[in-house]
Amino acid sequence: MTESKPAAVVLDRVSKCFGSKQVLTGVSFSVPRGEAVCLLGRSGTGKSVALRLMIGLIKPDVGDIFISGDNISRLDGKELSRARCKIGFLFQGAALFDSYTLHDNLALPLRRLTRKSNLEVEEIVDRALNQVGLAGDKHKLPGALSGGMRKRAGLARALVLEPEVLLVDEPSSGLDRITASEIDDLLLEQKALHQTTMVIVTHDVHGARRVGDRFAVLDEGRLIALGKPQELENHENETVRKLVAEE
Repeated sequence: MTESKPAAVVLDRVSKCFGSKQVLTGVSFSVPRGEAVCLLGRSGTGKSVALRLMIGLIKPDVGDIFISGDNISRLDGKELSRARCKIGFLFQGAALFDSYTLHDNLALPLRRLTRKSNLEVEEIVDRALNQVGLAGDKHKLPGALSGGMRKRAGLARALVLEPEVLLVDEPSSGLDRITASEIDDLLLEQKALHQTTMVIVTHDVHGARRVGDRFAVLDEGRLIALGKPQELENHENETVRKLVAEE
C-alpha cells in the first residue's frame, strides 16, 4: 500500500460464490478517503456483486470488508443499519419507489434512519434536489421523469444522509453521452466539495477517466490490475489494456 491518506474502503481477500459458481476470488484493494475507484471488467466478472458485498446485502464466503472502519461483513441487524448510514448507494436503475413522489423518496431514509425534525427533513430534501437540478420536480412521481432525471433523483436520495462512502452501479447505463456527462459532473462535484469516497462500477471508460482516481480491473472474479488509468494503458495484460483504452 502506498496511500498516505487513511482508507475509507478496504476489501481484504474477499471471495464469494453462488452454488458452484465462483464469482469473486481473493479480491483485495483499498480506497483512500476522498478518492474514487472505478471497477472495470467484462460482464459477469463480479463487479456488481462486489458493490452488494460492500453495502452488506450479501456476505462474503471468505475475507473482510471495512467501510469507514466498520467490518460490514461481520455486522447484522441494528449494527448493520447504523453502518449503512455512512454509505450511499446509487442503483443502476435508480430504484425509486414508483408510488412515492420524488420528495417522499428522499424523505423516507431521513425519517426512518434519523431523528431529524420535519423542518430539517424538508431542508435536506430541498438541498439535495437543488444539488442535482430537480428542485422544481419534487412533487412528481418517478414515472413522470426521464431516465436522466431518475438517475439524478437516485443520486440525490443516495446523498441525503451525507454518506462518507458512495457506491455507484453503472451511472451512465441507458443514458445518452450528454446526460451521462452531467451525472459525471455531479459525482465530481460531490467528491470535490464533500470529499466523498466513491466506488463506481462502470463500462463507460470516458466517464471513468473523468471521475476515477484509480481503476480496479476484475477478470473472472479476480483483481488483475489496480492503478491510475495512465499506468494501466501499457499493462502487460491485454484485457486490462482493452478495458482502459479510450473509445
